Amino acid sequence: MDIRQELEKRILIIDGAMGTMIQRYKLTEEDYRGERFKDWHLDLKGNNDLLCITRPEIITEIHKQYLDAGADIIETNTFSSTFIAMADYEMQSLAYELNVEAAKCAREAVRQSGKTAWVAGAIGPLNKTLSLSPDVNNPGFRAVTFDEVVDAYYEQVKGLVDGGVDILLVETIFDTLNAKGAIFAIKKFFRDTNTPSLPVMISGTITDASGRTLSGQTLEAFYTSVAHAKPLSIGLNCALGAKEMRPHITELSQIASCYTSAYPNAGLPNAMGEYDEDPADTGHFLEEWAKEGYVNIVGGCCGTTPDHIRHIAEHVKTIQPRKLPVLETSL
Repeated sequence: MDIRQELEKRILIIDGAMGTMIQRYKLTEEDYRGERFKDWHLDLKGNNDLLCITRPEIITEIHKQYLDAGADIIETNTFSSTFIAMADYEMQSLAYELNVEAAKCAREAVRQSGKTAWVAGAIGPLNKTLSLSPDVNNPGFRAVTFDEVVDAYYEQVKGLVDGGVDILLVETIFDTLNAKGAIFAIKKFFRDTNTPSLPVMISGTITDASGRTLSGQTLEAFYTSVAHAKPLSIGLNCALGAKEMRPHITELSQIASCYTSAYPNAGLPNAMGEYDEDPADTGHFLEEWAKEGYVNIVGGCCGTTPDHIRHIAEHVKTIQPRKLPVLETSL
């Protein structure tokens, strides 16, 4: 089924948090290691992407819970599956395999669910940034080069495509230059392989009430910077709860020529760093956005669970999706 045809008919639901759900399993260091990495020289607990290899049944089960809750799009467990991010665990050589196996986990969940759903290959923001120096005494220093970023994302894209994803999702963007590296890698991969391109979703992160990304761009500047990718959708996720994200989604819906997406956190974190927003409240916030005509794709980020997704899906199921604007063209 063509996702664009569905987007014309209804608001699609993207899943919720993977990390929040993994925490519920109370996994041990041994769970992360499995048999294959039982003698690894570094601690592996917290390397959630590695579970696609060592405990794939858990990742598939989480995907299935989101599908059963009403998700139409599930994201692969690959937020950190690049050789740059995996360097923290000295597991750079696993990057390609992690993406392949993560895609297989998601595909298996779709198969088990028996429903029509799309697997989005999640491409995270990296733990090194091209726009900002990690050294306050040397503002011109960069911990990574553009070519290294492109190479890392290229390998990730290859793994996701080989694993069978339907969409590529460049998400949680706080540095647009990193995102441009991902977009370049995607285009280069499909050009090199002479294969039809997959739809690309792009989702940025407004980090605070200033309405800017961490690297200092306004929302309109961010949109303008990535519009050349001709994405299926552009949207916002993470950092903010739905209440705080609303003005930014309102603005984005007015300037975007493509579909819009939004998957906020379950409110803002409490003093313990946990998220308390009730699923019904999240569903109500997103229902308001839908009624105002702001969104085409909605879901949840940090702190959200299948219960949140179920409420969101229930609240928006009868509401018409945002219509794509007819943009004026200069003669």
